[in-house]
Amino acid sequence: MLKQILSKLPRKSFKGGDATDPVLNGNNSSNSPCNAAMNAQGAGLASGKSNAVKRTSSAVFPTSVVSGIEPLLAFKDVPNSEKMNLFVSKLNLCCMTFDFSDPSKDTSEKDVKRKTLIELGDFVACGPSMKFPEPAIFAMCRMCSINLFRIFPPHYRSNVGGGENDDDEPMFDSAWSHLQVVYEVLLKFITSSSLEAKVAKKYIDHSFILKLLDLFESEDPRERDCLKTILHRIYGKFMVHRPFIRKSMGNIFYRFVFETDRHNGVAELLEIFGSVISGFALPLKEEHKMFLWRTLIPLHKSKSLGVYFQQLSYCVMQFIEKEPKLASTVIRGLLKYWPITNSQKEVMFLGELEEILEATNMCEFQKVMVPLFWRIGCCINSYHFQVAERALFLGNNDQILNLIRHNRQMILPIIFPALERNAEGHWNQSVLNLTLNVTKMFHEMDDDLFQACQAQFRKEQANLSSVAEKQNATWERLENAARLQPTAAENVAVLSHVVILFTSGSRKTRRSG
Repeated sequence: MLKQILSKLPRKSFKGGDATDPVLNGNNSSNSPCNAAMNAQGAGLASGKSNAVKRTSSAVFPTSVVSGIEPLLAFKDVPNSEKMNLFVSKLNLCCMTFDFSDPSKDTSEKDVKRKTLIELGDFVACGPSMKFPEPAIFAMCRMCSINLFRIFPPHYRSNVGGGENDDDEPMFDSAWSHLQVVYEVLLKFITSSSLEAKVAKKYIDHSFILKLLDLFESEDPRERDCLKTILHRIYGKFMVHRPFIRKSMGNIFYRFVFETDRHNGVAELLEIFGSVISGFALPLKEEHKMFLWRTLIPLHKSKSLGVYFQQLSYCVMQFIEKEPKLASTVIRGLLKYWPITNSQKEVMFLGELEEILEATNMCEFQKVMVPLFWRIGCCINSYHFQVAERALFLGNNDQILNLIRHNRQMILPIIFPALERNAEGHWNQSVLNLTLNVTKMFHEMDDDLFQACQAQFRKEQANLSSVAEKQNATWERLENAARLQPTAAENVAVLSHVVILFTSGSRKTRRSG
């Protein structure tokens, strides 16, 4: 039996990129171990299973056309010169796919494939004695493509975009136990020191990367987490692909923001981009700044911001830490997309705003302080107590307080009316207490300015009262004048009488004529 299996293995060892290898020349070769295993089943293929596509919980998998898979030899049982041949043979064997929606179907074959995948992962992790040749890289990419790349059905959940109140449980793929092993093999392969990027870039190319990015639409968070790690490793190892990866991720964000507002992997992609931004060289390129303005800032307007807010905020802060001059640009963007009717998003915006102001210098702060504190004043007067509290808490930050202190001549007149209106009677006691504390802080900061703002506020209130009194007087005069006029019923009666007289007069005229 051992001799029979060994006789099926190619006798010629691989030598870097052998173009005559059966793996590269097609999969119908009779020397292929995969085909040998398939041919060994004989009538199983004749009776065959249907090639119809069957859906899993979140994907479409082709049904297996093989009724059984024979395991190959263990790596320890072959000499080093034949291990790479065996590696390719095992990869070809793992190209067989099964339907995992039915756990009772093809259990023995699935178990054999799983053990083979684990064995492949162990072999890659141990580091082979030679570099992976092109046929081995091609076989690995082919195996991963067949097992991982698949078409997801349309968004079959009513709220897959996920709003801030989206309590739907994540969907877990029934095939995950199998997919996880394939992802582990791919990750070990990419991070292996035996894989040379300049050789592998021919197979881990733009098409391969785009298909990986498409998988971020998976409903299963475990799969997206694996994809995040793998894509990050590809970005780190294949420098030639970095611009393309950034551009492709940007295109996903563009479609999400401006077209679909639906994507499951935005948080994971932003997490990858956060580490990418930290590696940008200074000064920042113009294309990176444009990505901040055209992509990251518009991501704030999505209704599902809460799903990826933490990752988005981290990316924005990375840009500001790299180049502090971008702080005013980011604040303008936040003010542009400020949520007027969504209180939960407003609280998130205020939290991010506090982080940005902590890293903002005086020059950039002065560029945006007028529209910024006008918006903060609106938040202070919000009837949603969490929004009002979060806006008032900005005064507890020492860095922000220092910025306010140096620019109090401009800031206090803007927010003083908001503080006074709250103090006159906000419904929430906590907000009322915070308002009084902030008012006291400004009073102690500059008493003369505080008194001037207070006098100006009272003067404006008096003017508003005078205008309101004049309006009320005008309405009273109109009401009195309306009482002296005939009522609507009287007007209708008079009009009806006039119509009758006119009609009768017209009839008499026609008769006399």
